[in-house]
Amino acid sequence: MLNDSIHYANGSLHCDGISLAQIAERIGTPCYVYSLPRILHQLQRLKAAFQAIPSEIHYSAKANANLDILRALIQAGVGIDTVSGGEIWRALQAGCPAADIVFAGVGKTKAEIDYAIDEGVGWINIENQQECAWIQAAATRAGRTQRVALRLNPAERAATHAAIATGHAEAKFGLSATSIRELMQRAERYPALDFCGLHVHIGSQLSEPSATGRAIDAAGNLLAEYPQLATLNIGGGFPVPYRQDSELSTVEEWVASLQPYLLRLQLREAVKIEPGRFLVADAGVLLTRVLYCKRQLGQTTLIVDASMSELLRPALYGAHHEIVPLNEVEKASRETMQVVGPVCESTDVLLPQVALPPPQAGDLLAILTVGAYGMVMASNYNARPRPAEVVVYRNGAESGWRLSRAREDWRSFYPGESQDP
Repeated sequence: MLNDSIHYANGSLHCDGISLAQIAERIGTPCYVYSLPRILHQLQRLKAAFQAIPSEIHYSAKANANLDILRALIQAGVGIDTVSGGEIWRALQAGCPAADIVFAGVGKTKAEIDYAIDEGVGWINIENQQECAWIQAAATRAGRTQRVALRLNPAERAATHAAIATGHAEAKFGLSATSIRELMQRAERYPALDFCGLHVHIGSQLSEPSATGRAIDAAGNLLAEYPQLATLNIGGGFPVPYRQDSELSTVEEWVASLQPYLLRLQLREAVKIEPGRFLVADAGVLLTRVLYCKRQLGQTTLIVDASMSELLRPALYGAHHEIVPLNEVEKASRETMQVVGPVCESTDVLLPQVALPPPQAGDLLAILTVGAYGMVMASNYNARPRPAEVVVYRNGAESGWRLSRAREDWRSFYPGESQDP
């Protein structure tokens, strides 16, 4: 949604003082635009909320792995949470010290584990007992001791969309408390593993904190049994409003609710937090241009050049993203319509109902709150090039923007394929 960085000024939509229409004209559409000042503002909010609780922040790269965003957060003192070898590589390319990288994921391959340990990642979060043997072998070969945390599945169903709940008993994520106890009883089999803590993350976009509090309590019971487990990683999940009428708790209210649970653990090391969506979601917009307006059978359908190939979330699990015109128009002059993309799928609907000004081909629109799980989920479906990415930055009192990642062309996403007929 609109915020201090992304808002209307003199009747047109701006990002940190930069005209989004000017960016669209220079770069073309569809195009992602990210506000680095907004991301750093959200980071400071999170740090302030955790001021009473010693904490370490690792940004969850799966939310948005844009290199400029990673670099900005790393320079602000944030580590990186990764879930694949590719994300580890990307974090290193952005300048993250290997010791500040956490490697998580439910299905790590042997090659990924070898790579993580060879590069010297700081933590590995273990999600099944079989991982231990591979980590033991890789760490022994590398001549090092690897710090690990055990991910607890607390069998806690979070108040969120079923597709992004991860802590319930049927979820593929984590180890049961029984499995963790069994593993800790034979920890001596893995002398190259330094069992340092627990990890518990029950889902994303959590509407209220009570389930997270109960998950922390469940982790606390295990921490009390095993003194060598010195810390807890609570993941992320802090909610972000996607609708204008949203009444979600603020991150300040969220952390205040969790503070009693965390303080009574009396951890010997700082609690680990892994925000993703909260830092980047409302810092991003997807610029798109109207192709056609179709009026038939009592329905107005606006066809734009962005699609499920650029923004999968609406088609994947019905996610809502507000859509606004780049030129501000009074509400009285609007009509209700659906906004769809050109991909050959009936699910390519970006917003099923929205009030917009009477459209004309060539008009520019902005899809809001797309900084998280937008570009990282983009695909070449229908042989569509993935869009360009732009970052807006601030240098003192002055704002500027730069092309962060160029738009693909038809050849670039089929590298190495023969062009011969």
